[in-house]
Parts: sequence; structure tokens; C-alpha cells
Amino acid sequence: MEEEEEAIGFLDKVLEDEDVFLLEECELGTPTSPGSGSPFLVAVKVEAGKGLEMRKLVLSGFLASEEIYINQLEALLLPMKPLKATATTSQPVLTIQQIETIFYKIQDIYEIHKEFYDNLCPKVQQWDSQVTMGHLFQKLASQLGVYKAFVDNYKVALETAEKCSQSNNQFQKISEELKVKGPKDSKDSHTSVTMEALLYKPIDRVTRSTLVLHDLLKHTPVDHPDYPLLQDALRISQNFLSSINEDIDPRRTAVTTPKGETRQLVKDGFLVEVSESSRKLRHVFLFTDVLLCAKLKKTSAGKHQQYDCKWYIPLADLVFPSPEESEASPQVHPFPDHELEDMKMKISALKSEIQKEKANKGQSRAIERLKKKMFENEFLLLLNSPTIPFRIHSRNGKSYLFLLSSDYERSEWREAIQKLQKKDLQAFVLSSVELQVLTGSCFKLRTVHNIPVTSNKDDDESPGLYGFLHVIVHSAKGFKQSANLYCTLEVDSFGYFVSKAKTRVFRDTTEPKWDEEFEIELEGSQSLRILCYDKCYDKTKVNKDNNEIVDKIMGKGQIQLDPQTVETKNWHTDVIEMNGIKVEFSMKFTSRDMSLKRTPSKKQTGVFGVKISVVTKRERSKVPYIVRQCVEEVEKRGIEEVGIYRISGVATDIQALKAVFDANNKDILLMLSDMDINAIAGTLKLYFRELPEPLLTDRLYPAFMEGIALSDPAAKENCMMHLLRSLPDPNLITFLFLLDPLKRVAEKEPINKMSLHNLATVFGPTLLRPSEVESKAHLTSAADIWSHDVMAQVQVLLYYLQHPPISFAELKRNTLYFSTDV
Repeated sequence: MEEEEEAIGFLDKVLEDEDVFLLEECELGTPTSPGSGSPFLVAVKVEAGKGLEMRKLVLSGFLASEEIYINQLEALLLPMKPLKATATTSQPVLTIQQIETIFYKIQDIYEIHKEFYDNLCPKVQQWDSQVTMGHLFQKLASQLGVYKAFVDNYKVALETAEKCSQSNNQFQKISEELKVKGPKDSKDSHTSVTMEALLYKPIDRVTRSTLVLHDLLKHTPVDHPDYPLLQDALRISQNFLSSINEDIDPRRTAVTTPKGETRQLVKDGFLVEVSESSRKLRHVFLFTDVLLCAKLKKTSAGKHQQYDCKWYIPLADLVFPSPEESEASPQVHPFPDHELEDMKMKISALKSEIQKEKANKGQSRAIERLKKKMFENEFLLLLNSPTIPFRIHSRNGKSYLFLLSSDYERSEWREAIQKLQKKDLQAFVLSSVELQVLTGSCFKLRTVHNIPVTSNKDDDESPGLYGFLHVIVHSAKGFKQSANLYCTLEVDSFGYFVSKAKTRVFRDTTEPKWDEEFEIELEGSQSLRILCYDKCYDKTKVNKDNNEIVDKIMGKGQIQLDPQTVETKNWHTDVIEMNGIKVEFSMKFTSRDMSLKRTPSKKQTGVFGVKISVVTKRERSKVPYIVRQCVEEVEKRGIEEVGIYRISGVATDIQALKAVFDANNKDILLMLSDMDINAIAGTLKLYFRELPEPLLTDRLYPAFMEGIALSDPAAKENCMMHLLRSLPDPNLITFLFLLDPLKRVAEKEPINKMSLHNLATVFGPTLLRPSEVESKAHLTSAADIWSHDVMAQVQVLLYYLQHPPISFAELKRNTLYFSTDV
């Protein structure tokens, strides 16, 4: 792929940003500004001190991005003067007309932003809580007419630049490598950027500026003199975005067929297709009357990229298979879990290497090589991780199979196709010329440009959140008829989405009130999805297709996990709208730093946060009662539960069980038999996580890390067994007790989707992660949850899970293992 991808479609950027505004309006109410007819944001109660401090942070970040933007505009203007100078000579590079078309309004935009930056900079640098700058944003918004002119000319500017590059080598060289100055405090003096990429920057900037206004309003007290000015600036900006959206929409998404009909692109994206028993990454395009599956052609450097059509189906001929037909289709074989985990480990290791190289100011060539390796592994993970089948049939008898990572995507594609099929569609066959024209349009029309891997992200993009997201799903409204309703929660991880929690089913209702809290572990996550289902209890409708969910999706919604919004100690309540249904939920986030702390309990009478030796001695037991009871209950009725030990239990249920075990209440067994099985599994994990030191002890932790890294199998076996023998008896007996039930869970992997690797990922850090004092010495960066240590913790537990049964008596009696000082 070329390094400089074509700029993201402006329409989608606008829509994406406006979705953000509407989401906030759900939370705050949607009053209307007098006479404008468009919604704008209203007051949030801001604690004055904190609000003003957040204002400063928002402004500082925006100021830094303004400096970069001004440098980009300067780089774009730099060749303009020499090009104009040659235009009047006998050997012009470009004509005056071409120069004015390509660089249209750039000088004006530069001057507007330079003046804005020069006025805002001293106000931020000499910060004062009474500082006012709303008038600067108001003035900036009032000059958006210049951007309107730029946007109207944007397409012509790009086409002119492309034609001039093709016909003039000198201009091609200039446009392929423009030098952009680095920020003042940066050691990178310049970066090379193409003219095409720089011409997109003003379009991108409008949405950025509007988002900043939205953030500033959020953190500005209503009685602050800036408040009405910022509100006015936001109103102008949103009206501007709406008008641009209307102007640019049909021009950007439409392509005309040779018959003169208009065909529009509705949706596109990367999907994994199973073709001839192998997985292929395809770019799928849904037009108003046809679904087209394409792949990007390999082209030599410098040549324009094009798509190659693999197949197409007119929507009039497209049908979705019935559950019975799906059942008769070939089964999907999931990729081995341990290979997926290996890919994740490699990606994490490469991330760490890249960070080290950057910190040590390593060679850019070495960094590029590491990035290339990382891309290869991320690409493989993306290709091999999806398991949810999405089958499509053509009336002519052909069938196609895609694999998706989430029911969310499958539902989106299905709904988009079915909506178009409600129109009066005719079957047709495209001639080779028509197909060529349609496929040729895909490159210009596409809205998804990059494969969703972190290697494709810019360095300044958010790395995502690492830690625990606490989510309470409160209630839902808007159902037209009674149903058996439940919600699932998904977050993204390594470029794809994973289901993390599920509420209980609320039977036969139109207004479910769950009020259930979940704790979800985040691994670089940027989005939270909520899906609402109607549970199907009719066993005749069960579809045996692998991973196929037969429950009906009633609605689905997604929100961005904005670090500024989420990273507060307080709960943040919000409403997500989905197909006329409104789901109310609250969330708060605990960073990795905070979530890693093992805090000993102040009360030594309970079991949570109390040393395992104290608990077993008090109980006169070899294994703590809580461990035995939870494991027994999971074995009794949870061993076939999909995602057992991975799916979060309801936090309030877990806390209730914790209180009962701590109080040694006589009703424990009765409560366990009635409790949701995921809550019981969650209680067991919480017990190990809250031990004042890990089950495998702080003292032995460095040795476990060294032992698992040994290459020689015999040396590793000797070391790992010796380490077990070195554990205190209560720790060792409890650890060995836990191994067999976990192995029995993995034996049911075809049903519960929990392999030994999955279980090691869930329990490894819980059983090994050092207590706070130790962890500082071993954990590298708080942001890197998949650090080497965490991966090694997973590998240690996996080693013992994959090992033949280990007996306590044999281990203690065995003298083959010679003692080494630990």
C-alpha cells in the first residue's frame, strides 16, 4: 500500500463528528438556539476550579495542534511563490490558472489561523482563571466562509494537481515531498508530506475546531463571559458543517452508470472472506443496487492504486440463507487460540521495541522495519480472529461466506442491504466496461481507507485505554411490544471487538430495568458497544451454525471512549439511541495503575484481602472454602456457559457474594445456587486479585519470569517444578486444586469457547501479578497492558495447564529436581 492514502471522505468525517454532538445532546437535552433551528450544546454544571483547569488543558492541546496546522499550511504555500515566478517565464512549470486552482484560498486560511494563534498563545502561556478568549473562537467561526470556498474548489484542486503531476516531472517531485516544520519543542526538524495529504488538512481542521468548541463549552461555567461567545461559535460551526454536508454528499458518493442512472455508495469496509477454504481480506462495497467484493491490486511504486473486482451480486438477486440452509453449509473452523495469542505477544513485543527505539532516538529505518513486522502480525491477527459467519446467497445458486468478529457488524451489513432491498430493484448483468467503470470508482468513493490495525494510526492518535471500565446498564425504553430483553457489552482490542459482559434477561416487558454493573478489562480500547437482544426460547429455531446467535437484535449503538470524559473518578451517565430504543447507562474508568494495586484488608476476619495461609489456618482447610465452593458451582452448572470466566458477572452480585463469604454467612450455599454463574466466576477471580500478595508469591515472581523464558525444555521443566515446590503449602495446594477444574473447562471448548489459552489469559495476571511494591520494579509502562510481564504471566499459567497432572505428594517427594537458590 502507498504510504500516503487518499484523504478520508469529508462527508463521513462530518457525520462522524455530528454523531458525537448528538450523543452529548442526549445527555444534556437539546434546546434550540433562537431562530437557528439547529441543536446546540447547553450548560453543564461545571465545578469552577476543575472546569477552568480543564479549559487550560483543552486549550493547550488545541494550541499545539494549531501550530502543527500552521506549519502544514506554510509548507503548502512554500512552492507557490517560485511556481508563480516561473509561470511568466518561457519555461513555466505550471500556468497561473493552474497555480490559483491548486492553492485556492490557502493564503487566506493561513493568515486567519496565524492571527488566531498569535492572539491565543500568550493567553494560554500566561494563564489566568479570568482569561477570556471566546471572542477569538467567535471570530474564527465567523470566517468559515473562506473554508466554504476552499471546499467547493477542493475536488478541482486535487484533480488539477494530479493532472499536473502526470504531465510535469518537476511538479511531481515537488508535490510528492513537501517539508513540514516540526513543533518548536520537537527535535524532528522536518517531515515529508505529499501535497495531496496537505490539501486535505483544511477540511479536517473544521471538524477539529468544532470538537474543541464542544470540549471548551463542557468545561466553561455558564456564568463565565466566554460561555455565550463559545456557544455562538459552536452554533455557527455546526450550521456550517450541515451546509457543507448537503453540498458535498451527492457529489462524493455518486457514480453514474453508462445508462445515465445514479448509483451511490452506501457502505464499505474490510471483511474476511472464506474462499476455497482459505481466508482473504476483501474490501466490500455496498451501492444502492449492487454488492461488490474487491481486492486492492498490487501496483508498482508511484502508480495509481486500483481495485480488482472478485465478484458482484445485484441486490435484486441477493438473499440471506435461512437457519436451515446455514446449518447445511460447511462449518467454520476457528483459528487455534494459541496461535492468536502468539500473534498478540509478538505485536506487544514489537510495540515495546518501537517505543524504546523512539525514546532512544533510534534510526528511522529501524523503526520502519519494526513497524512493517508489526503490521504483518496485526494483519494476520485481523485475518484469523473473526469467527461469526455472515453468509450471502445469489439467486443463481452461488454462495459467499464472510467471517466477522462481532454480531454488531453482521447486523449493520444485513440491515443496510435489507433497507435497500425494500426499493423497487431490478436484476441486471454488468457489461465488462460497466464493471470496469464501477470498480474504478471504488478507489475514489471509498470511505474506509486503512485496514483497522494500530500500525496504520498516526503517532498523535490515542493509544486507547488500559485498565478497567465500570459500566452500569440501567434501563431501556422505546420497545413497541413485550419481549425477553438483555444487553451485551463489547469493547475493541487489537483491531477487533470482543464481547465482555451480558445482562440478565428481563422477561416479557417493554421497559426492562437491569441496573447491573460490570467491570470490563480494557486493552487499548477506544469504543464501547451496547447491543440489545430479544432472547429466543423456541428450541426449534436454534441454528447450529458455529457461533451463530439466533436471538434477535433489537438495537445496537457505539460510543467512543474519550479519555477526557471517561478518566474521572465520578460516574458519567449517558443515553445511547438505537433504532428508536434508548438505553441508559453509566460508566467510570480505573486506570491500569490503580487497578493493579493489591490492597490488604483492614479486617482480618474475612477472606478477601487476607493472606491465604491465615484463611486456611482459620478454616482448618487445605484450600480456602471460597475457592472450593465457587469452583464446584461452576463445574455443576457453568462448564458449558459461553465465555465462562471471561464474561463479566454483574458487579453488584459479585459484591453481594463477597460480603457473604467475608461474613461467613450460613446462607452461602443457598445464595450460590441462585446466583448467576458469571457472578460466581467473577467472585473467584476477585478473590485471587485481592489477595495481599499473588498466589504464586512476590518472592518467587522474578524466578517465574526467568524460568518461563528458558529455551531448553529440560531446564525449564526442572526450574518450573522446583518453583512450585518452593511455594508455601497453602499456596501450592490451592494452585494445584485450581488446575484440574480449569482443564475440564477447556475440554468443553467447542461449546464454551474457552481454551487453555483463554483461561491462562484470564487467570495468569490474577495469580501472578505482583503486589504494588513489587509491581513497580517489574511493570514497564502503565499504558502497555500487554507488556512483556503480563504476557509472561499468561505463559507461566499456560505452562502448568498444558503439563501432565501434577500431584502435591509426588512433587514434594520427587528428588530428581535438584535444589537451586531462588
